[in-house]
Amino acid sequence: MTTKVKIAIIGSTGYGGVELIRLLASHPLAEITSVISSSSAGTPITEGYPHLTAIREELLDDVVPADIKAKADVVFLATPAGVAGKLVPQLLEVGLKIIDLSGDFRLKSPGLYEQWYKKPAAEPVYLEQAVFGLSEIYGEKVADQGFISNPGCYPTATLLGLAPAVKAGWIDPATIIIDAKSGVSGAGRGASLGTHYSELNENFKAYKLNQHQHIPEIEMVLSDLASEPVVVTFSTHLVPMTRGIMSTMYAKINGERSLEEFVELYRSFYEGRSFVRVRPGGQLPATKEVWGSNYCDIGFAVDKRTGRITIVSVIDNLVKGAAGQAIQNLNLMMGWDETLGLQFVPAYP
Repeated sequence: MTTKVKIAIIGSTGYGGVELIRLLASHPLAEITSVISSSSAGTPITEGYPHLTAIREELLDDVVPADIKAKADVVFLATPAGVAGKLVPQLLEVGLKIIDLSGDFRLKSPGLYEQWYKKPAAEPVYLEQAVFGLSEIYGEKVADQGFISNPGCYPTATLLGLAPAVKAGWIDPATIIIDAKSGVSGAGRGASLGTHYSELNENFKAYKLNQHQHIPEIEMVLSDLASEPVVVTFSTHLVPMTRGIMSTMYAKINGERSLEEFVELYRSFYEGRSFVRVRPGGQLPATKEVWGSNYCDIGFAVDKRTGRITIVSVIDNLVKGAAGQAIQNLNLMMGWDETLGLQFVPAYP
């Protein structure tokens, strides 16, 4: 019998942590041995999430690195910004492998992190040590590493939608405009006026224009792909649905490129990567079509009149945008097939 890798989840009472529990419950080579929440330690996890009854019944633990090491091999951190930056050094010191779902280690510049996140940055040595785990772009760098920084939800949808065209030089990076929309689960479980039912229902609003913390993350990867500094316009909107992100991206095409050529470019770029599905010409994806899955679906429209392309990319923000991609990174880290434990179709309707 194959020995399973033991998993601890810190931040088990947030949506990302609970989604990790749901997905890892069916992973053939991983076993959750510790669920941790400093804010709810000593209470049953089913008190906050009754749907986990008969799946996880134990009391939530507190964060004690030595105790975690005794129970686990790999730790997922699904914590708010600013928390992982303090915990990771302690966890690495006791020899744990880490996959961090927060934004604390995505940016390599402490000053840039503090500018956009408005919190103290982690120590530079740990920022440099973390591998940015956008699986389809940097999967080879993730393999055999012990510390992975999981990308944000908006950057995942956006970067997967733009990467092939930017890498190939088929679009002008200076003209990129990103219009992104998210379901309310992206804001977390905590109650606020902005996510109150009567404020959100039958409403559609923009927020954090030119201020969203995912802007530098998107620009960091696009600059790497383009081999030159890239600055983008990135606008975010909240829509009255629970799950899903749609990034609609616009850019000027370099030269003459047809819709069919873009489809072929993207299919070639993502060949062998099971979780990116490139739609045929004329077919655009919708968030419902990836709901509950680890897929990213991408479609295109080429406007010969304006010389621009529109790229539409959709994901489930809690799966491909968080927990699912984290498990995909676990698979790559451990040398397993990256689809392990994630082979399920979207729930529809």
